[in-house]
Amino acid sequence: MAYCICKSYKLKLNPLDIFRVLKDKRRCFFLDSSLRSGNLGRYSFLGIEPFGTFSSVNKNPFPGLRKSIDPYKSNASVNGFPFSGGAVGYLSYDIGFSLEPKIKRRAKEGSGLPESFFGFYNSGIIIDNQKKLMHIFSFGIPEKNYLAAKSLAKNNFKKLYNLISKADVAGCKANSLKLSARAHSPQSNFSRERYLEAIEKAKYYIKTGDIYQVNLSQEFNVKTGLSAFEIYRRLRQISPSCFSAYMDCEDFQIISSSPERFLRVENGLVTTRPMKGTRPRSAEAPRDRKLKRELLASAKDKAELMMIVDLERNDLGKVCNYDSVRVEYLRNIEKYSTVFQTTADIRGELYKDKDRFDLLQACFPGGSITGCPKIRAMEIIEELEPQRRFIYTGCLGYLSFNGNMDFNILIRTILKTGESLKFAVGGGIVADSSPEDEYKETLVKAKAITEAIS
Repeated sequence: MAYCICKSYKLKLNPLDIFRVLKDKRRCFFLDSSLRSGNLGRYSFLGIEPFGTFSSVNKNPFPGLRKSIDPYKSNASVNGFPFSGGAVGYLSYDIGFSLEPKIKRRAKEGSGLPESFFGFYNSGIIIDNQKKLMHIFSFGIPEKNYLAAKSLAKNNFKKLYNLISKADVAGCKANSLKLSARAHSPQSNFSRERYLEAIEKAKYYIKTGDIYQVNLSQEFNVKTGLSAFEIYRRLRQISPSCFSAYMDCEDFQIISSSPERFLRVENGLVTTRPMKGTRPRSAEAPRDRKLKRELLASAKDKAELMMIVDLERNDLGKVCNYDSVRVEYLRNIEKYSTVFQTTADIRGELYKDKDRFDLLQACFPGGSITGCPKIRAMEIIEELEPQRRFIYTGCLGYLSFNGNMDFNILIRTILKTGESLKFAVGGGIVADSSPEDEYKETLVKAKAITEAIS
């Protein structure tokens, strides 16, 4: 067992004010359950200054990632928390090309950034949103000498404690600031007409039997003088979510208000929560209730979710005891600030000879953001979308030293590089999709981001 310090305190601060004093530290992260919806949003995690990193380009990252984290896997665990130090980072959608070589990449402009990136964190902050507690933990890894490990753990703990002690003052000062920076209007890489044409082409592939469903997206680009933290603060206020995240990768930042969990592993139990079916919210209560009823009554949206549930059950069946794979609930409606969404919950138990890296490889990228069947849907996405997706519809989360794992799906997500912002929005196309309605749905999904940056 690695040398460890863990102390608990009453939570007297807004988690955002805690993050405010960490935001300028090297490779900070905030896995933020800002919606705080029951157990789904119970914990938030924060950290700074990893002791090591892992990245990959144009290759399967999972063998290398497993090799990098395994030396610490059994050495670090704190009080049964799902995350108590480990690897925090992202996997981009484009890793799918390395996992499925038959999907040929087309000539498209890329980001020039790593397809995967993780920092290894030996200290951090756990916020229990239910019990209103804050826990600071610090491990002595990677040091192997006891005295060196003890010294490292104490120094890192003291650094975090001292930073948090300044959060009250920093929060008061920040709340008095006025914003001056503004963004230009986001520009899509699709015209409306071209996006409608792409949907019609997708429907042609469905009609000819190539696929049952495919997810198509458009990407928006915009310049802004707003800081990454300020954008995240505003997005968090406008569109709180159980799987929000902020990650600083030094040269770029990822800002997400994702409502969708990709994969969680806790004590060998696997959960995935595909999300399909969207309606806008209305400020008028009767209209809002009508939109909710429309979503629940929609045969198209129900069929779309059912197809993805079958796909996800099949993916889990590759690495889980097949008899253990079950649908916990099939169609649950969830309310967010700007949209209604319907989700399913699918669970299973890993085979004894399989681990979380096998699970990631079996399920990546998530079926809810590709289509069905997955490989052919990805080929059609590559044909019809002009952009390289990069982080959009990839995932971000943690691989804890204690063996647990939790990743979101990177939707409702911004990539910030300098003053340049990119974000994409999409939707599932099926046989009876209305191209005009699908186009409008992408704009509904973009609403929170455009409000946050405008």
